[in-house]
Amino acid sequence: MFGLGTPELIVILGIAFLVFGGKKLPEIGAGLGKGINSFKKGLREVEDTAKETVPGMKEVAAAKDEAAKIKDDLNVFSKN
Repeated sequence: MFGLGTPELIVILGIAFLVFGGKKLPEIGAGLGKGINSFKKGLREVEDTAKETVPGMKEVAAAKDEAAKIKDDLNVFSKN
C-alpha cells in the first residue's frame, strides 16, 4: 500500500488521533468510506452509459469478459 509499512501507518494514525480526537475519527472514516463508495458508483454509471452509447463498446466489453474467462480456465489447468 504505497510503500507504507506498519510502523508508518501507526505513526500516521497516532497523529490523526492527536489532531482530530477520538470522537471525530469514526465520523471522518465513515465520511471517507461513503465518498469512496460514491466515487466507485459514479465510475460504474459512467462505464455503463459508455457501453450503451459508444458504438462497439458492448462488443469490446463482451470480448474482455470472454478473455478473462479463458485466462481463468488456463490458470486452473496450469495449477493441476
